[in-house]
Amino acid sequence: MNPFLPLLQPYPFERLRQLLAGVTPNPAYSPISLGIGEPKHATPAFIQQALVDAIGRQPSGLASYPATAGEPALREAFANWLATRYGLRVDPFSQTLPVNGSREALFALTQTIVNPQTVPTPGLKPVVVCPNPFYQIYEGAALLAGAEPYYVASDPARNFAPDWDSVPEAVWARTQQLFVCSPGNPTGAVMPLSEWQKLFDLSERFGFVIASDECYSEIYFRDEAPLGGMQAAAQLGRSDFKNLVSLTSLSKRSNVPGLRSGFVAGDAAILQQFLLYRTYHGCAMSPVVQAASIAAWRDEAHVVDNRALYRAKFAQVTPLLAEVLNVALPDAGFYLWADVGGDELTFTRELYATYNVTVLPGSYLAREAQGHNPGKGRIRMALVADTAECVQAAQRIRDFVQQRPR
Repeated sequence: MNPFLPLLQPYPFERLRQLLAGVTPNPAYSPISLGIGEPKHATPAFIQQALVDAIGRQPSGLASYPATAGEPALREAFANWLATRYGLRVDPFSQTLPVNGSREALFALTQTIVNPQTVPTPGLKPVVVCPNPFYQIYEGAALLAGAEPYYVASDPARNFAPDWDSVPEAVWARTQQLFVCSPGNPTGAVMPLSEWQKLFDLSERFGFVIASDECYSEIYFRDEAPLGGMQAAAQLGRSDFKNLVSLTSLSKRSNVPGLRSGFVAGDAAILQQFLLYRTYHGCAMSPVVQAASIAAWRDEAHVVDNRALYRAKFAQVTPLLAEVLNVALPDAGFYLWADVGGDELTFTRELYATYNVTVLPGSYLAREAQGHNPGKGRIRMALVADTAECVQAAQRIRDFVQQRPR
């Protein structure tokens, strides 16, 4: 067996299942889950119809093997969206590639980039740097590539923004890939241009690749849309996107998590090697999924409507929770990252038992590093259900906190 497999920790939702095992929720309340970030808004009908039409088209959309690089029309849709959303000019055929959701691509990209044979200090592993808290795929991708994850200290006063200045130079010297997530999971924080400048300078100095996870970019609460990695690079005169790969997805933007569709864009030299890896990996996107994806990327009206639903929902839920928890409206994304003022594991179990509401302990989304786990004492709530259900969950949480002994 792969010797790195034992290094993997149980996934957060498996840990949550184990935490709640044996707990009987109060049957007086219907179950409400705020634990998993799975979009619950309705999938737009035109995307579903595009999928159906592609299946029925003759010859059938299922009658041939798809190309790993994707159809030209799909890659042109990526490039057009990047132009509309970020004002970027990219070559669709050298600077974009389709992927089966950003999660698959985050993992596969790391396997392409990490090279254990080019570490400056013999006997040490290459490093993959990631924020802390973080999306768990970053860690698993690093470990299975034979690298050592390095968890950057975070600053609670700046919405848990990574403290890049705290990373020792010896770590940067071994770093081959850096994961960033903006808007962030679980905090919803958006990276400013100055932070991108710092990371580009570090990448230039030490030669590592920046993998920018941007799957939450279209759900935001400010008037100004979140800054993207490639957008930041272009503004800073790095229009070749050297050592930068951005990853995005339709799952949150278009409410199609089951479609497993997204794309990567950026450094053409890296994408050329990534395409080679993917050709052998066997992860070409189905032609019918490509057809539905083209329709989704070409339409913005449904994205605006989806964003309005989240804004209205958060406007109702956040004040309710802020009455009893240390929580605030994030910059973007669909999570609330709340301080529960104590043991988050006990809070999660007791909330589930008393009011049948499921949340995710923050410590499951982070690692013990620099002497502490930054998720300790916090919970993540995914406001993905409809507004009425999320408001009801917030009311139950408010009642639960008010009734708890202090």
